[in-house]
Amino acid sequence: MTQFDLPLDRLRTYRSESVEPEDFDAFWAKTLGEARTHALDARFEAVPTGLSTVETFDVTFAGFDGQPVKGWFVLPAGASQPLPVVVEFLGYGGGRGLPHTHLLWASAGFAHFVMDTRGQGSGWATGDTPDPVGSAPSFPGFMTRGVEDPDTYYYRRLFTDAVRAVEAARSHPLVDASRTAVTGVSQGGGITLAVAGLVRDLVAVAADVPFLCDFPRATTVTDRPPYREIGNYLKTHRGRVRRVQDTLSYFDGVHFAARASAPALFSTALEDLTCPPSTVFAAFNAYAGDEKAIEVYDFNDHEGGGTFQQAAQLRWLPGKLRG
Repeated sequence: MTQFDLPLDRLRTYRSESVEPEDFDAFWAKTLGEARTHALDARFEAVPTGLSTVETFDVTFAGFDGQPVKGWFVLPAGASQPLPVVVEFLGYGGGRGLPHTHLLWASAGFAHFVMDTRGQGSGWATGDTPDPVGSAPSFPGFMTRGVEDPDTYYYRRLFTDAVRAVEAARSHPLVDASRTAVTGVSQGGGITLAVAGLVRDLVAVAADVPFLCDFPRATTVTDRPPYREIGNYLKTHRGRVRRVQDTLSYFDGVHFAARASAPALFSTALEDLTCPPSTVFAAFNAYAGDEKAIEVYDFNDHEGGGTFQQAAQLRWLPGKLRG
């Protein structure tokens, strides 16, 4: 693989052609307002893990339409005072997995809330949250489920779950709600940007190789899944391009980024065919916060910075959460 996208100097000024819907804010205010008519009902049940440095809780809370969503909540062992919290969202196809795999942020001294991903969790990590909402015909995967109408699109449910996950994390007595950060890789990075645009009082946003950004370019510049699911759908459903594009515009990370203000750390990889660097820079360049930075990994594909990016986050995030 070699670098295939725009040169780095052009990436730094690139702007998406995604058209923001006139009722974007109204759509999301209505969606979240409806979700909040249901009691959050966040429940935390301690689970044994065999680990001595952390305490882990099995979480259930009410997400979209009051439907139950699972998660893990991890605390440093012996925590007795409210801590800053890192809320994490997961990559495409994965679920919350096993509790002992989530140690990084509690080991750094923070509370850590990991949201399960409805309907996913059979790709690279197991999940425990079904998606009980039906769908019109869709290409296998999640990108085209309900894609012809914003009200029925899969990511309306998932982004709503994510906002409610922040509210659930903040409801725990050992969380300092005023010091909340959100993070995620790939799909998790895209969800992170959505939450950053919908929850205005975060203290930090860390979005790595984010997915779900700049749909007009992403769906035409790469033929790698998951974006290719949309192309395959339109290959079969000829003549529905405008309708699908209109739906996707309500879920484009570029538009959420334009509403976000918390300090942000992005990452991208210049050989990434899954989330092409131009789509990541589209969100980064649109990001409205005054304090933002992006780590660029020249010779990496969708693995991005991996543990090197985690190290960068460990240098950056504590100052935001403890500041």
